[in-house]
Amino acid sequence: MADAAPAKNPNIFMELTKDSLETGLRGVPVGYCTTSSVEAERGLFYCGEAVETIADRDPEDVVYLLLNKCWPTAENRQSFTRLLKDRQKVDPAVFFSMKLLPRQGHPMKWFIHAINTLGMVEACGDYRREAIDLIAKIPVVTAAIFRIREGWGDPIAPRDDLGYMENFVHMLGIPGATAQDTARLTRLMRVFEIVHLDHGGGNLSTFSGKAVASGKADMYESMCAAMAGLAGPLHGKANQECLEFVQECVARVRGELTPESVTALLKEKMDRKEVIYGFGHAVLRVEDPRARVLRKVGEELCPTDTNFAMCKLLAEYGPAVLKTNPKISDPYPNVDSVSGSLLMACGLTKPEYYTVLFGLSRVIGIAAQIVYERCEARQGKGTPIIRPKYFYSPSGTSQGEAVILSSG
Repeated sequence: MADAAPAKNPNIFMELTKDSLETGLRGVPVGYCTTSSVEAERGLFYCGEAVETIADRDPEDVVYLLLNKCWPTAENRQSFTRLLKDRQKVDPAVFFSMKLLPRQGHPMKWFIHAINTLGMVEACGDYRREAIDLIAKIPVVTAAIFRIREGWGDPIAPRDDLGYMENFVHMLGIPGATAQDTARLTRLMRVFEIVHLDHGGGNLSTFSGKAVASGKADMYESMCAAMAGLAGPLHGKANQECLEFVQECVARVRGELTPESVTALLKEKMDRKEVIYGFGHAVLRVEDPRARVLRKVGEELCPTDTNFAMCKLLAEYGPAVLKTNPKISDPYPNVDSVSGSLLMACGLTKPEYYTVLFGLSRVIGIAAQIVYERCEARQGKGTPIIRPKYFYSPSGTSQGEAVILSSG
C-alpha cells in the first residue's frame, strides 16, 4: 500500500501498521467526547471538573452537569429534580416480565432485560426524551431486580421527598437493615454513583452503545448493547474480581494484616505470575483519583472492616512491589481496588450484583454521550453509522500490511 503521508500533514493523527491491527482500536482517535476526559497524569474530569473535587456533590447536580455541560442554578436544580421525579414511574408490565425470569440468570442479564423491556413501553424516537426517561427510571428497575431476584418482595415505589440515591436505597428495602445501615449505604451510594458516572468516550461499554446508536437504534436498544459490553469480566465485573482478590489476600495472611505480610504476599504472587487485581489502568499513569475518594469514604463508614483494611495496605504497599516489574506501566490502585469491599461492608453482600450497580451509574454518562452523537455532532446531523475497515486475510494478523489513518 502507499507510504505514509508526510509528517507535516496536519490531518495525520497516527500511523497504523500491521502491528496496530487486532489491538482493540487502542488509542485510535474516532471522535469527540463532550462529557468527560481521562488524562494520564492528572485523572478523571467531568466537563473539566476533577472528579475527586465533586464527589460529595448531590448526584442530581452532577447528572445535570453531564447533560448540560454546566452546573445547575438553584432554579435549574429544582426543575431538573422535579423532571426526574415526574418521569420515574415504571409501567407494571416491566416488573411483571421480571418476575418470569430464571432466578439463576446473572443480575446483569436481568439488568439488560429490564432496559430492553423499558424500551418496549417507553421508546418514543426522541433521544433527549429517552435519555431523561431512562435516567429517571433506572434506579427504580435496578432496585426491583434486587427485590424480585432475591425474593425480598414486590418492588417498592419511590418517595417524592427523597433524592436520587436516597430513593434507590429506600427502594432496595434490604431486609433487616437498620436506620444506621440505610444511612451508611446511602452515603456510599451517593459517592459510588458520582465516581462511576462517566469515563471518556472510548471504553467498551460507551463505545458499544454509541456504535449501536449510530445505526439509529433507540436509546434503550443502544443501552442494552452498552450494558452487554459492561457485563464482561474485563470491564464491569472487575469490581467483583477485586473483592474476591482482597478476600483471598485476607485469607492468605491469616489475619496478620501488616505491611510486611502484605508485601511478602504480593512478592510471592508476582514470583508465581499470579494476577494481582485492582492495580493498573488503560490510560492513567497515576493513582486513580476515584480510588482515593472511595478510600476516604471507607475511613468514614467502615474503618475497622477487615477487607477495607486490606485494601488500604494493598494501596500503600502494592505500588512499590509492582514497580519492580519494568513491564508494568501503571502500578497504582484503580477504582475497582476498593469499591467492592465497601459495597460488601455497607450491606450489599452479594458480589454478583456489583456490575449492576456500576451500570446503574454508567447508564447516565453513556446516555449523555449518545445524545451528543445523535443530536448535536456535526452541526446536528449526528455521527455516521460506525463502519471500520477490515482487511481480508485468510491467515489473519500475519498477512497485514501498513496502512495510514487520517482525519480525512
